[in-house]
Amino acid sequence: MNKLFSMMVALFVAATVYGQDTIPDRNASRDKNATPIKNNAEVEKKSADDEGFVFSVVKQVPITSVKDQHRSSTCWSFSTMAFFEAEVLRTKGITVDLSEMYLVSNSMYERGVLFVRLHGNATFSPGGAFSDGLALLREHGLVPQSAMPGLNYAEYPQDTLPVHKELDAVARGFLNSIVGGNMTRLTPSWKIAFRGIYDAYLGKCPEEFEYEGKKYTPKSFQDYLGLNADDYVSITSFTHHPFYTQFAIEIEDNWRHALSYNVPLEELTAIVDNAINKGYTIAWGSDVSESGFSRQGIAVMPDNSKLAKELGSDMARWLKMNKSDFGGKFTSKPGPELEITQLMRQQSFDNYETTDDHGMLIYGIAKDQTGKEYYIVKNSWGDAGNYNGIWYVSKAFFNYKTINIVVNKKAIPSAIAKKLGIKGGSIN
Repeated sequence: MNKLFSMMVALFVAATVYGQDTIPDRNASRDKNATPIKNNAEVEKKSADDEGFVFSVVKQVPITSVKDQHRSSTCWSFSTMAFFEAEVLRTKGITVDLSEMYLVSNSMYERGVLFVRLHGNATFSPGGAFSDGLALLREHGLVPQSAMPGLNYAEYPQDTLPVHKELDAVARGFLNSIVGGNMTRLTPSWKIAFRGIYDAYLGKCPEEFEYEGKKYTPKSFQDYLGLNADDYVSITSFTHHPFYTQFAIEIEDNWRHALSYNVPLEELTAIVDNAINKGYTIAWGSDVSESGFSRQGIAVMPDNSKLAKELGSDMARWLKMNKSDFGGKFTSKPGPELEITQLMRQQSFDNYETTDDHGMLIYGIAKDQTGKEYYIVKNSWGDAGNYNGIWYVSKAFFNYKTINIVVNKKAIPSAIAKKLGIKGGSIN
């Protein structure tokens, strides 16, 4: 206990020493890693002579700039804030930069409290889900990036991006000490100490702040932005639960056991298409571990056997290639893809091939030079890839690897909304 007490004292000292005033303005450097979204006429292209991908935009919805989660497992927070920012842009015409770390601090504290309440018989990791962002709206509100940059641990002015390895280790080590300490009774002080960890690294969550000359609380700022958690629903597509019902997706980061509506696969795609065409964005949770999800900004589900024939190679050669080489051959230009069925999708989820890896934002539809459609996706890896932080995701990949989406209820086609019992779906 002496060691634990010493660690808590050190963290409180750090929280005091590294106050918000000691952190330089991060917004300029943050935006340096952010890429303004190009309009239809400016969409990034490759020359057909390169035999690469050539995209033309069919429809895209205005969004805010690409951010960089850097060395943190917080894609869930970045994609959720990207979604909220796009909603504010759609409804208010206001460009706002929301604090991802305000969500991280509140959500991880609440997850840690549950972990201890269940005596460690739960998961505690730096991951999360879109439901955490909706819970933030219901319980805490929102703050701008300027009010909580979340970089109290930064040692130099150039340290402007998240680095959470130490934070994650300290938080997990603290909780393990609590649940594994053979204590017969816990005092309320452990919660204060645990909150102090996130305060020390990310800064205290502000109770009041100034934004563009006006004072707000997190809830009044949310009201100003016009965001209401009840306007949004999570939707998925699996057969181990009945369609047109709700269930809690069985993934580790759904620690709140939030419910998702279950629809057939073709209706999941129809909802996304309708949302984009009606001017809405979509928060997208997906597996990105497949070799078809390239680091160059392409995500496809190649039909390997057909591609091997087209490239004049036998399967034996492909089997000797590593995963990176294998994926690279099939993501360098348009090619045949697998035709994804509901059964294939379910089997991939059941056998652990599809896992909950990454959160992103879908905001448009594009076509390649063969006429095949792709979703245009905002990632949170800075300007990575060939398209300055934007990914082009084939519908085959989406159908195969999607965990869930979150959309505004008004973006759902009325016929599907009626089957789900959701009021306020869009008129087809």
